[in-house]
Amino acid sequence: MHIAVLGGGVIGITTAWYLRAAGHQVTLIDRQPSVGLETSFANGAQLSAGHAEPWAQPGAIKKLIKWLPREDAPLLFRLRLDPAQWRWGLAFLNACRPSRFEYNLRQILALGVYSRQQMMALRAQTGIRFDCLSLGILNVYEDRADFARAEEITALIRSYGYQRAPITLDEALLKEPGLAHRRSSLVGATYTPPDETGDAYLFCCALAKACDQAGVNFALGQSVEKMVVRAGQVRGLEIKPIQVDPNILNSSESQEIAIDACVVAMGSYSARLLQSVGLRIPVYPAKGYSATMQISDDAAAPRASVTDEAYKMVFTRLGNRLRIAGTAEFNGYEMELNPVRCNALIQRAKTLFPGAAEYDHPAFWTGLRPATPSNRPLIGPTQIEGLFLNTGHGTLGWTEACGSSHALSLLIDGKQPNVEFDFLHV
Repeated sequence: MHIAVLGGGVIGITTAWYLRAAGHQVTLIDRQPSVGLETSFANGAQLSAGHAEPWAQPGAIKKLIKWLPREDAPLLFRLRLDPAQWRWGLAFLNACRPSRFEYNLRQILALGVYSRQQMMALRAQTGIRFDCLSLGILNVYEDRADFARAEEITALIRSYGYQRAPITLDEALLKEPGLAHRRSSLVGATYTPPDETGDAYLFCCALAKACDQAGVNFALGQSVEKMVVRAGQVRGLEIKPIQVDPNILNSSESQEIAIDACVVAMGSYSARLLQSVGLRIPVYPAKGYSATMQISDDAAAPRASVTDEAYKMVFTRLGNRLRIAGTAEFNGYEMELNPVRCNALIQRAKTLFPGAAEYDHPAFWTGLRPATPSNRPLIGPTQIEGLFLNTGHGTLGWTEACGSSHALSLLIDGKQPNVEFDFLHV
């Protein structure tokens, strides 16, 4: 089949790779001039299958209410006259029930473990490099109630067969000596040895080269203006160049391309496109922030990656760079950098890892993570024949990319992936 993949982020590029490997003719379409330039560009860089607990959980509502007045809150709802936001919020409340929390955690963990297996196979096959470190991920806690809850969740994750455990502070500081000066503030830590880190943007660029060599067609700098659906089946796409080339006659005109199937992997923007063909999905943008800077003191910087549970931030080493990322802001599709939230990243980094990096020269970034109320992504077919989804991964798009895309390629070919995940079905 000729399959169009809409979206050139980490989900789209892995989808293109696995579909091409399955023998399909693949065209990847993205509005940016290259791959990986939006939500995949500067994320937290964690491949964290063991960080499977969804945002919606018992106790989450109490924290949200406490955070409402704070401009730098880890999770911030800016209430809008937006029906989609309110629908999402009500579904989030429903997902906070204990039974839903445990079900969603099992689903997210299963997909993350499956994705880790596919990522390892892909790396072995291609030799792809992206500043990857296989040193585990350390979570640290400064609140005893938060740590007690983390011990419960960690025990649950271990009961499902994944290696994550509480460790002593001495053990934690051996793994991350740069935190030694914070010993008196820490009350506990958990460690997940199988989890890894890596630059999702470098991965996208490297895999795009491999896709190109394998015969994937790229239509970059093109916006999807319309999906052509006839008799309940997707038949084509109307695409249009983002930038007009004055040297090419009619370069601003749209064109229709014929396709046999289409995968929507446009992150938060998937919801907008699908509305045009009468489909409504529970995906809403969760705006995240990051700052990236050069490491100036190697000994003071994280060895691998640290998740600061007090502020919901991650600190990850990427070669000679330090990436600080975190927070989620529900404010529609607004993309301006909020200086208060940017400054919060730097100030917390200075507190945890003083002198580690060039904090006066950060490169700030923001991206819209496609969140579902349950944190479970939407993978599989829709009621429109030939139209498939691979979206809604929230903060775990990098973690779940290879597994989601490999599974979808099997579903498209009428096969069942070997993972206990509730895929979409017509």
